[in-house]
Amino acid sequence: MPKPNYAYEKRQREAAKKEKKAEKRERKTPTNETGSSPEDSPAPRPEA
Repeated sequence: MPKPNYAYEKRQREAAKKEKKAEKRERKTPTNETGSSPEDSPAPRPEA
């Protein structure tokens, strides 16, 4: 039986979480661009 690749599984979970957050952020942003610009939004947290 092969040894589980935990690093790969962790990367997959983190990628799914990041994608889910991006989708949520897209839903929160207004569809009409009035008064909203990328400069107004807070800076994303740096990935460590």
